[in-house]
Amino acid sequence: MNKHSHILIIGGGLAGLTSAIHLANTGISVTLIEKDVYPKHKVCGEYISNEVLPYLEHIGLEIDRLKPINITELNISTLKGEMIKSKLPLGGFGISRYTLDYYLWNKAKELGVELINESVIDVKFNHNEDIFIIKTSLNNIFNCSYVIGAYGKRATLDKSLKRSFSLNKSPWLAVKAHYTADFNTKTVALHNFKGGYCGLSNVENNRVNACYLVHYNNFKKYKDILNFQKEVLYQNPHLKQFFENAIPVFDKPITISQINFERKKPVENHIFMVGDAAGLIHPLCGNGMAMAIQSAQIICTLLVKNFEKQSLSRIEIEKLYKEQWDNAFSKRLYAGRVLQKVLMNRKFQKLAQKLANLLPSIVPLIIKQTHGKPLVC
Repeated sequence: MNKHSHILIIGGGLAGLTSAIHLANTGISVTLIEKDVYPKHKVCGEYISNEVLPYLEHIGLEIDRLKPINITELNISTLKGEMIKSKLPLGGFGISRYTLDYYLWNKAKELGVELINESVIDVKFNHNEDIFIIKTSLNNIFNCSYVIGAYGKRATLDKSLKRSFSLNKSPWLAVKAHYTADFNTKTVALHNFKGGYCGLSNVENNRVNACYLVHYNNFKKYKDILNFQKEVLYQNPHLKQFFENAIPVFDKPITISQINFERKKPVENHIFMVGDAAGLIHPLCGNGMAMAIQSAQIICTLLVKNFEKQSLSRIEIEKLYKEQWDNAFSKRLYAGRVLQKVLMNRKFQKLAQKLANLLPSIVPLIIKQTHGKPLVC
């Protein structure tokens, strides 16, 4: 099979599906290829900053129908359980990827996006014909004018594209599960433990999402996840209290390894990278989902304008996307790296906790460094 689409999107996560919906709303021919079948749980903090709500409404999404949880407060604890508390400047909402991605998938289908469940194994750009040739795991061939890479943190495709970070092993492992528990629905909590940190927040249906990131060297000496939680996470009294009283919803936690926080390029081999494929903010900053959605807005706005006016060359669009992506995210990613180093160092944790108690107003200012303003549509 050989098909042509104006824009092809690789990956059906937040950034990919949001891009498909945005483009389809304007009548552009869109194909989206996703290897998984929805609904499906994904390893994710499942908290979204309210900064993206105006944009989601603008492209016709009714998030309130999914019954998200309104979140207005942030708690951060040190290894020993000392607490830093703050209001979230913009606030946010909790929603599971199981529910949100499935909703976006069905919305894209309603709008006429061609949705295909396969894996992309090769992407080539033909300079002579100014067109992409995409090959899938089922030997299907697709031609398109533009490609958006929205396939997440790390994929085998990164190696075939020779992306520099894909050659290096990453030591980070993430674990996620849902629980029923007595937990303040208005709060997102980030609790430190030796070698990592755990986020807790409510999602729809009275579930609590627990998702933690740990350095593999700190994890590998324990036999399994439950043993690791008891031996390491329980050293933080807040995590001990939560996991001892929470009732698991999943049969077992889901995991993802080789999470890479190295810098990535927003454009590779003429592919527009969005979401985690373009750059991954540390989960400690709690804003990766909003960044994924905003990156979709940036590239889709450029592509729609050019589709309507045909005024820009491919190179000009790539340059504009790089500039706008950097303006939106480079400072946030830098702030996230600095914040992670501070809060994963015991001495810095204590200093940060004392400073936050002395100057409570400083915490919302720090939070703003990893978040943006409400998106203007």
